[in-house]
Amino acid sequence: MKIARIGVLLDQAAAERRWHYGLNVFERYIGEVLEHAGIPFQWVNHSRQIEKMKYDILIVALANEDEYTANEVLRFANNGGTVIAYGGLNRLASKLQYDEIPALNIGYANVNEVSGESSKLRFLSARPWRIRTSSESDSVELGELHQHTPDGDVIAPALVQIKVGSGTIHRWSVEIPATIVGFQQGTKPVIEDGIDASDGSAVVKEGILKADDRCEMDWELDRAQTETGAIYFDTPHADLWREQIIGHLLKCSVAMELPLPFMGYWPEGVNGVAHISHDSDINLDVHAESTLSILAECEVNSTWCMLEPGYSPPIYEQIKAAGHELAFHYNSLPEQAGHWSEEEFNEQLNWLKRDTGETVIKSNKNHYTRFEGFGELFEWCERAGIASDQTRGPSKRGNVGFLFGTCHPYFPIAWSNDDNRMYDVIELPFLTQDMDLKAWSDSSIIAPFLAGVERVNGVAHFLFHQIHIHNQEAVRGAFRKLVQQAKAKGFEFWTGARINDWERLKRSLIISGLDDSGQAIVRRRDHSPLNNGEATEGALVIWLPLSGTDARAASAEMKFGIPCVRQVVALG
Repeated sequence: MKIARIGVLLDQAAAERRWHYGLNVFERYIGEVLEHAGIPFQWVNHSRQIEKMKYDILIVALANEDEYTANEVLRFANNGGTVIAYGGLNRLASKLQYDEIPALNIGYANVNEVSGESSKLRFLSARPWRIRTSSESDSVELGELHQHTPDGDVIAPALVQIKVGSGTIHRWSVEIPATIVGFQQGTKPVIEDGIDASDGSAVVKEGILKADDRCEMDWELDRAQTETGAIYFDTPHADLWREQIIGHLLKCSVAMELPLPFMGYWPEGVNGVAHISHDSDINLDVHAESTLSILAECEVNSTWCMLEPGYSPPIYEQIKAAGHELAFHYNSLPEQAGHWSEEEFNEQLNWLKRDTGETVIKSNKNHYTRFEGFGELFEWCERAGIASDQTRGPSKRGNVGFLFGTCHPYFPIAWSNDDNRMYDVIELPFLTQDMDLKAWSDSSIIAPFLAGVERVNGVAHFLFHQIHIHNQEAVRGAFRKLVQQAKAKGFEFWTGARINDWERLKRSLIISGLDDSGQAIVRRRDHSPLNNGEATEGALVIWLPLSGTDARAASAEMKFGIPCVRQVVALG
């Protein structure tokens, strides 16, 4: 049975022209958004391939702004196709009775009319259009862009839908892929300290380069307070923009009466995933023993990021025997004789392998969230065989929460000097460090953090240092409170390695169609047998969107604002 054919146009010549001038092509990140959701699509390298490949929906990620491309896109829509763009297609503005107006760097989008999302979403770049006064365009405008602040002047619609022949062009004003990348990785490399919070809650200008020195949130506009006054970034803006992309695409396919199945984020029966990591820091065995004790008491597994010189060998054996993960804690603090280099990274990693007897280390988190540049850490991880990094998280009490707009595991993208390739490293950001310590937030943040993660079905990642678990009863209390509240909500506690393995397994699969009964056909991308006997987490969840007229819609589950039928595909 036919499913919607999705093409993503990323014109290679247009990309190379940008790279030649040192410009980024973050439009490529649309592929990461679709792959994370398990939505099948094909890349299109040139506009001449559009008509040949017979797509139903064409996402224009990057195209040459020339007459030939404009006419090819118009021809596609005229013939009944649906076109989606995120701030591009500016050559078409006048042909569609619109004018391009000056770009916006920062603002907030009200997308309630588009998706029902009640929050105003922060964006980092937009190229809006405005309809001409005398226009006879058959268009619908949805949502609003507010300049600078959530209540700022309305500049343009968030989304324009223009009827063209027997098809439609959907153009978002926000450059959504670039906005997602900007939140998750920063809009610039880390080469200097960031800006302090004016209330003194987050002093990041301290002469130590860290991940949070390139935060694209606003200290005043993007933080909330708990009932005790604990301050936190409360909205996963990057994840909610991902949902705008996915939900809108699904609505387009439903409107065309074409099924577009996609994958659930977690295995069948898993309602949510939580993760606890530790940083060994002071490296006393007694700290490890206290941590092992509370983990056993709470019946959870965790990831232990080990800093040189580490624990004594018997402790490592206890950690592994209890089912926990041994991971790396790279130290580049000059004050502790570390420095930022790949050679130092590898020397410390080799120490860890020798001391623990582990030949494969899957996860890393940098000590003190040290970070420089844009992508070199991910390059080092790739070459060293580390599959997942956890460095991107808060280093201060006042910037806990959704500091980088996301709680999802994701593959980061490179800077223009490396052709914006995707790194083969999964980033797993964390929400906060130890709670109920004087220097950190109190445990009132647990409930809103879990609710925020639950909202977007990501990972609730909390960091606890072993030294504080050992020394502070308040921290042990916060630990127990977290586990109790998370389990009550149905979260399962996974190690970083387990999250990495599931995400990679899921991405090795592709939905190739539906059989005659409407069941999704899933195969491996390398065409090897789906059931090859390997150990897996369990069954894969497939969601099949329904139209509102489908009799099954009334009892279906809502996903991305669309009624969907759940299907389950056995693995392993």
